[in-house]
This record gives sequence, structure tokens and C-alpha cells, in this order.
Amino acid sequence: MKLRLRTLLTATAAAATLLAVGLPAAHAQGKYKDEYRMSLVLGTAFPWGQGGQLWADKVRERTNGRINIKLYPGTSLVQGDQTREFSAIRQGVIDMAVGSTINWSPQVKALNLFSLPFLFPDYAAVDAVVQGEAGKEIFKALEKAGVQPLAWGENGYREISNSKHAITKPEDLKGLKIRVVGSPLFLDTFTALGANPTQMSWADAQPAMASKAVDGQENPLAVYQAAKLQSVGQNHITLWGYMNDPLIFVVNKDVWNSWTPEDREIVRQAAIDAGREEIAIARKGLVEEGKPLVKELEALGVTVTDLNAEQRKAFAEATRSVYDKWKPQIGTNLVEMAEKAIAARKQ
Repeated sequence: MKLRLRTLLTATAAAATLLAVGLPAAHAQGKYKDEYRMSLVLGTAFPWGQGGQLWADKVRERTNGRINIKLYPGTSLVQGDQTREFSAIRQGVIDMAVGSTINWSPQVKALNLFSLPFLFPDYAAVDAVVQGEAGKEIFKALEKAGVQPLAWGENGYREISNSKHAITKPEDLKGLKIRVVGSPLFLDTFTALGANPTQMSWADAQPAMASKAVDGQENPLAVYQAAKLQSVGQNHITLWGYMNDPLIFVVNKDVWNSWTPEDREIVRQAAIDAGREEIAIARKGLVEEGKPLVKELEALGVTVTDLNAEQRKAFAEATRSVYDKWKPQIGTNLVEMAEKAIAARKQ
């Protein structure tokens, strides 16, 4: 009896010690990992990677080191295959990620909303959608698909570059071999414009441009700048804003459920704060008067063509059949919800 009492008192004292130092019960029971693996396509030289770093740093600081996150850029946890990332998060190969709506769209159809050609005329349109009812519906779709979404970030408007000539009208794309990500909607869009879309990972894209195996690519200007794509012959850029690529901060559901409610809220708020900062980084140089980032690229000898409204309309009309084809596949109600939010936005 005395032995049992001594054992009970020892256990009680140990539990009291854990509570005194502020460790959550889940951690005390050994459910927390020593390190959590975050997947990213791009590293910290890019706004995308900086968003991941901001999130990891805020979580570590706000949990007093209870939750430590290591970044794995280049989608290295899935051997660089961006289209496998979402499935790997669901399966627990990846603990958390800041991921692209494009890369995850094959698994979650609703995410194709952001790849519809020429749906988002400006940043206010993007904000109206992700922060409104359409954004909430997309988070519901992600939860249903098996991950825990927390916050929005942004890769940015994807502009087109090539090594041949300036692109000012749809006909200028005819026959150009353009590197695209693994999205059927992208293939449809560039095929409708007369280009030859070629699917490949980002890791393979730069060598392909350097060797002239492909003529061009489409990515946000911040990615173009950080990757120094002018050095691989991409000397012509057209600002056409044909689609915007939001990023989403997510956690594997088993990992999420292993944390205390208090730590979940810390991680969620850290993601929201990091996402807000990352969006500002992604838009830097493009929302200020005179677009300083464009001036920087022109100073490097890059020809930058900024389409006017009429020129952009010609591209939108050339891809309207793609928009109409994909609208019901994405979900007519969701697309119309986004269209209404954009129409009502404050500019």
C-alpha cells in the first residue's frame, strides 16, 4: 500500500512539474514531434520561401520552442514533384506546407478557380475573393480533402517571358514552347493561344530555358527577378496578369489534432500574420507608383511590355472557351460567387 502511495505521489509531483513549466498535456505525453517538416516549392530567396520562414519563426517564438519547424524547399520531400505535394501532406509524409493553388488543383478542383484565365483584373479582386465567401468555401473544400487550411499567402500574378520577341497579341504566342506546371487548365489555356505548352517542374525549367529546349515560361515577376531569368535568355516579359496564384498555409490533420487547442490557435494566428507579411513582400515593387520592380528589370536590359485594357481583352477573348469549359468543372456556384465578389470590390 505504501509503495502504491509513493508511486502515486511521485506521478502527481511529475505532472505538477510539467504544468509548472508550462508544457501542454499533449507534449507531456510525448505526442509532439521534435521537429515538423514544412514543404515549399521555393526557398527563402523568394517571397514564397520567406513566408514559410516567417511562419516557422513566429510559431517557434510563440510556443517557446514547443513546436519547431524545418523548411524543405524545392518540394524535396516528394523528390521535387510539385503535383505530389498535396497527397503527401494528407498521408503524413509532410507535416505542413505553404502551397500553391496551382500545384494542388489536380486534387482539389475548387483551387482551379484561381487559374481561370483573366478572372482577376487587379489585386483588389484577389483580396475580395480570398477574404470573402469564396475563400471560405475553398477552405471547406480543403478540409474535406484532408488537410487543415489556416491562412492565405500569395505567389502573385503570373506574367509571361520568352527568349524570342515581345508578346502583345495572342498571335505572338503561336508555336512558342512555354514551360507550364502540371495543370490541365494551363495546358488548355496555352493551347487555345496557339502556344506549345510543355509541362515540367521548376527544378527542370531553368536548365531547359538555358539550353533553349523551351522558349518561355510564366511566373510572378518576383520569381523572375530572384531566379535571374534574364541570365537564361528570358529577355522579353509581358505583363498580362492572366491569373494570380494565391498560396495556402496548411497542416496535416493528424499533426493538427496532436496539438493542444491553445497551440493550434497560436499556429493559426502565426500563419495569418506570416501570410499577411508574405503578401506584402510578394507585391513589393508592383503596387507602388511607377512599379519600381519593373524599372529594375528594365535596367537589366529586359524588355517589359505592359498590356493596356484593349490588348488584355484580346487575350481574354481568345481564352474564353477555356473559361467556359472549366467553370462547371470547378463549380458554377463557386465561380459565380467569385465573379460577384470581384464586381463588388472596392478599388
